[in-house]
Amino acid sequence: MRVLKNCGLTCLLCFLLQACTNNDYVPKQKGYNRIDLPKQEYIQLTENHPYTFQYSKHAVILKDTNGLVEPHWIHVYYPQFKASIDITYKSLSGVSGDNYKKLINDVNKLTAKHQVKASKIEEIVITRKKDRKRAFMYELQGEVPSPYQFHMTDSTKHFLSGALYFETATQNDSLAPVINYLKTDILNMINTLEWR
Repeated sequence: MRVLKNCGLTCLLCFLLQACTNNDYVPKQKGYNRIDLPKQEYIQLTENHPYTFQYSKHAVILKDTNGLVEPHWIHVYYPQFKASIDITYKSLSGVSGDNYKKLINDVNKLTAKHQVKASKIEEIVITRKKDRKRAFMYELQGEVPSPYQFHMTDSTKHFLSGALYFETATQNDSLAPVINYLKTDILNMINTLEWR
């Protein structure tokens, strides 16, 4: 009995020693930050602008103070995500057809600048159910600084464009839940946009 016990312990010890000599190293997989997304709730933009829309109650409205700004340019800033939807506005009153085309071309050029890093750029035409007005949204995939851009106009008096930016160097695949969350907020802005 004692011989069997010793033989069993010896076999177990040999097995454990053999297992310890394995030099195969498997690196630990990268983890992703946990991102807690708040419930999407919206409030109406009440500042004195020629436009209004609903924006997230988790965001704050900041006046744009960068460079050559115009009076109705704002940032819809999300402190929790260090992200902002930068809104620019142009009045079309007294603007010729050529200048209107230039505004559209400027938006397209801004999107085209991201082609260097974008793996895909998809143009999405959004037709609102309530009034059949259209907006154009561009979804940019890859490591781009602005994953979403959009513009909307009534073609006669108002032109509004926006772009989503992050203040972080985190890669977009890690930010995917936040980007999808903010896409819903952008779609809500487009669907609730009204001209004043």
